[in-house]
Amino acid sequence: MEKLPEGKVPALRVVPMPADANQNGDIFGGWIMSQVDIAGGMLAGRVARGRVATVAVNSFVFKQPVQIGDVISCYAELVRIGTTSITIDVQVYAERRPSDPTIVKVTEATLTYVAIDTSGRPRPVPKPA
Repeated sequence: MEKLPEGKVPALRVVPMPADANQNGDIFGGWIMSQVDIAGGMLAGRVARGRVATVAVNSFVFKQPVQIGDVISCYAELVRIGTTSITIDVQVYAERRPSDPTIVKVTEATLTYVAIDTSGRPRPVPKPA
């Protein structure tokens, strides 16, 4: 059994609902991708101190299906800061069955965001303090 990352706070926690599932009761991969992009974008926006846009999904691996009622936790970690870009790793875990708790890693992804100005043009990422 997996464990949630110790000492880390999830960037996002959410419970998928029936409308997010296919005819077999598994959550759509696109829904999971959306949650990963939100979690990664929140960290990238903090690092950039402003607007960011997703420019690349460098890798995305679905390890196990997500089920209706799972509690999904997305953990985002800074990988790299470029001149205008920020690369983020996102690990996704599902907590299943509250009566007999099980934790499984369901997704791993790496995304790149670019800091943008009010006109939507790339801008420099501020240097860390």
